[in-house]
Amino acid sequence: MAKTKKQETTGFEKYIRWFWMLFLGGILLIVLIFFLASVGAFGEMPDHTQLENPETNLATEIISSDGKTLAKFYLNDNRTPVRYEDLPQNLIDALVATEDARYYDHSGIDARGLLRAVLKPGSGGASTISQQLAKQLFHGEGSKNIAERLIQKIKEWIIAVRLERQYTKEEIIAQYFNIYDFGNNADGIRSAARIYFGKEPKELTVKESAMLVGMFKNSSLYNPRRNPVGVKNRRNVVLAQMTKYGVLDQKIKDSLQKTELDLNFNPESHNDGTATYFREYLRAFLKDWANDKKNYKADGSKYNIYQDGLKVYTTIDSRMQKYAEDAVVKHMKKLQAEFFHQNTPDRNPTAPFLDLDKDEIESLMQRSMRQSERWRHMKYDLKKSEKEIIASFNKPTEMTIFSWERGEIDTIMKPMDSMRYYKHFLQPGLMSMDPQTGHVKAWVGGMNYKHFKYDHVKQGKRQVGSTFKPFVYATAINQLHMSPCDKLPKAPYTIEAGKFGNQKAWAPKNSNGDYSGEMTLKAALANSVNTITARLMDKVGPEPVSKLARDLGVESEIPAVPSIALGTPDISLYEMVGAYSAFANQGVYTKPVMVTTIVDKNDTVLYQFVPETRDVLSEEAAYVTVKLMEGVTTEGSGARLRRTWMPNSGVYKEIITGYPYGFTNPIAGKTGTTQNQSDGWFMGMVPNLVTGVWVGAEDRAAHFKSITYGQGASMALPIWGMYMKSCYEDKELDVSKDQFEKPKDLSIIVDCDKYEEGNNSNSGDLDMPEEDVPDELEF
Repeated sequence: MAKTKKQETTGFEKYIRWFWMLFLGGILLIVLIFFLASVGAFGEMPDHTQLENPETNLATEIISSDGKTLAKFYLNDNRTPVRYEDLPQNLIDALVATEDARYYDHSGIDARGLLRAVLKPGSGGASTISQQLAKQLFHGEGSKNIAERLIQKIKEWIIAVRLERQYTKEEIIAQYFNIYDFGNNADGIRSAARIYFGKEPKELTVKESAMLVGMFKNSSLYNPRRNPVGVKNRRNVVLAQMTKYGVLDQKIKDSLQKTELDLNFNPESHNDGTATYFREYLRAFLKDWANDKKNYKADGSKYNIYQDGLKVYTTIDSRMQKYAEDAVVKHMKKLQAEFFHQNTPDRNPTAPFLDLDKDEIESLMQRSMRQSERWRHMKYDLKKSEKEIIASFNKPTEMTIFSWERGEIDTIMKPMDSMRYYKHFLQPGLMSMDPQTGHVKAWVGGMNYKHFKYDHVKQGKRQVGSTFKPFVYATAINQLHMSPCDKLPKAPYTIEAGKFGNQKAWAPKNSNGDYSGEMTLKAALANSVNTITARLMDKVGPEPVSKLARDLGVESEIPAVPSIALGTPDISLYEMVGAYSAFANQGVYTKPVMVTTIVDKNDTVLYQFVPETRDVLSEEAAYVTVKLMEGVTTEGSGARLRRTWMPNSGVYKEIITGYPYGFTNPIAGKTGTTQNQSDGWFMGMVPNLVTGVWVGAEDRAAHFKSITYGQGASMALPIWGMYMKSCYEDKELDVSKDQFEKPKDLSIIVDCDKYEEGNNSNSGDLDMPEEDVPDELEF
């Protein structure tokens, strides 16, 4: 029996109903799934507060006085956010053209892109920039499980829509650039621009922007250091997309695609970069600051110097820091070559040590082994026995060692042998500061922080030699109103036993063996005449000298005994520069300042320094002391700073890097050389900059054989000379060439006939003046 038309219609309507029921049910199911996801049924979802303040670790940024980023402190995330306004338009165009061409037309989900991806698999992804930001911020990489991945995708969509409601399009783009990990510790666009190209984001060119945007596809795969060919290809895809969407001219695209990546790789790690030793001092400073309860956050928690995005404004000038580091490298490379030359096995069988026998060297190396980081690690971290540790020091091990000539060298060496190898190296230290403000402008604690962690600016304390003598002279001027023109005999002088606490008589010798005639104080300081310094010490007594040094910021122990006149105390370079600065600052001591301000990620001020100053000397006494020290650079051991010609001495050709210096402006200073040439010093001052330099080996038994290379004028002064030449060439720094400021009421005569006694001083050849070498250092 045939079906009636009514029956056929009824059957068709049933299918229609089922279709609509399934369709509407599917819609309701999707709505329900999205609703359940939004309320957290499938896992926690970010609330309004989290969307407004997403949790991202922000590195602490160290900023120089001239506004440059010196470094960052971070653990895992080297991230410093930038504003949308600081992103170049070519970078934004590259991102939109490549990742989300309809970015400005949707509200978080691109329906057309989604439909294309469903209907035509393989035609490209449908994730918008907002979705990708949601993934980066709140759940990271997608799951490989299809069901879990679908849930994650739904959560991405919901978060993307919420982000679009919460932020402007521009803010979302900025967040996306700030959150992405570009590899090689380049977290966020600012780190990426600095690490891969050595510049700020706003300075990026079109092809540089295209490379970085290309890395969004997969920064592990498209790593420009490991896969430059793949990265270049990916960059060219981005350039093509920019042309496709009309933001880049075809001819420009064609020419850029032919170019190389032109990386300027600048790794940002705690061992690399500029001012490494200063940064390590700063890390300790910030930890102490963060641990102080008065600096806690409002909720009572401590600031995390690696994650809270602090900005630390320092006094270091990035230009001066670079000049200082360049001067250290240039001089130390040549000085070290000479030291190695003098310590070949045939020239010195006990290299690098002198005056030690086999047993003494063995004892020294055993002490060094037990004081090493390797010993500490094996004993306390690995819990190894002493026998196992000692055995490990004599077992060949793969290691990377430092070399001036070849850079880092991968080799196999016994740890004990590597320790002895490193003891061949001379170490430098430099600190430079403004005497009026106390602002430290440059800080070089060594020559390579990765291989030599010890800071020779603040940690290291060594005998200061003749650089201590100005404290004796300043005390005599302050107490006795003495003039640089006053004369004293060079004859031998003894401070008897029992006086000033002396256990036995003290009679220092002059380095050149000359004791005839008289000499002005100015000439005596310039030529480091020990007997005249001893006479001054006897006149004023060691206690006032020791007190003056303490008032000038020297915290190291200075026993009140006569021998301190020749620089027997161990004092840090940091203390010496701070003390000398008071002479240039009219007798006012200003404590060295390294940090001016600390702000949080919202630029709220958390710390501001308060200057610490005190009057120590009268303006007159400070000025007269400065005039005394000017004689060092005109007629004494620092006179080579004035030379405009090159002597035939091999020392000048091989060691005095940057010579001739040819300075003509007023310079006050003092060289210093300790017993057996273990330490070389130079302290140099102009009216608005005081700089100290020290050079010496880790062990005092490692030193030059003679005064020719081992004096402060050869070891340390050249670094000062090259540094100052660079500072003067940079006119923006405005380093003074003026006279030191003269007090209004100067009663002490300072303009005596220049070196009236020079003809009969017998001070030696002023082209290569010998330094003071204290012969008796016992207290």
